[in-house]
Amino acid sequence: MPRVALVTCAELPDLDVDDRLVVEPLRALGVDVETPVWDDPAVDWASFDLAVLRNPWDYARRREQFLAWAHAVPRLLNPAKVVEWNTDKVYLRELAAAGLPVVPTTWLTPGEPPAGLPRSGEYVVKPSISAGSADTGRYDLADAGQRALAVAQVEKLLGRGSTVMLQPYLTAVDTAGETAMLHLGGAFSHAIRKGALLDGPDLRDGKPLWSEQIEPREPSDAERELARRTLDAIPGSDTLLYARVDTIPGPDGAPVILEVELTEPSLFLATSPGAPERLARAITARL
Repeated sequence: MPRVALVTCAELPDLDVDDRLVVEPLRALGVDVETPVWDDPAVDWASFDLAVLRNPWDYARRREQFLAWAHAVPRLLNPAKVVEWNTDKVYLRELAAAGLPVVPTTWLTPGEPPAGLPRSGEYVVKPSISAGSADTGRYDLADAGQRALAVAQVEKLLGRGSTVMLQPYLTAVDTAGETAMLHLGGAFSHAIRKGALLDGPDLRDGKPLWSEQIEPREPSDAERELARRTLDAIPGSDTLLYARVDTIPGPDGAPVILEVELTEPSLFLATSPGAPERLARAITARL
């Protein structure tokens, strides 16, 4: 039997409940499935026919260690080069340079003169390397108290060497929400709607924000076309086992790219009949 590792972290040794849905379909296809922890030194990664990144959700504060590990795994999906590109959201600059619509972003870099914050408007402050919306907050910059918190957040992130992203809060997320489009084995599989997450300044002391409002969604033609164009623009797009493109309506109602998840995204398998089986077939096709 071929051996497949569904890679996780120590906090989720048996995988997230959604990812467990692919285990039985894989076993039904004759695959021996294990769930090793990515930073467990006792794991022999060369003994697996394939290692599939699923829940290594503690990597963000140890990105360099995580990338060194990823490059050392012989047969990893998505591949280590894709993971390296995708785990720092500066990739949004490349997508914008390729002519794709991206949420407008001001980049604040450690060691460079800090750009002044706008005098008014609601803005999101976040690091370019994070998971689960950790260290991410929404600030009304016309409010003196929230402005002070935003400045403190920026200074904290820059002080620890993080690139900071400053983005206008797109209010359509409060009504339309985000559209996340899932692709498995190179083909569109399903989509979901994510409700608004950020309701104010970040007061979580670096803790992730995993609680999400999720429901199935049929994406518009414009959203599906943007997702396809986005994936076509990604280096190594032909190597992807899975991909998730998150979009949100811009000020004119047209979709813009919020982020592209190619490393360890939630795939929301439970929201679409047949999705676990589609993922299982996509995995076995790579064996």
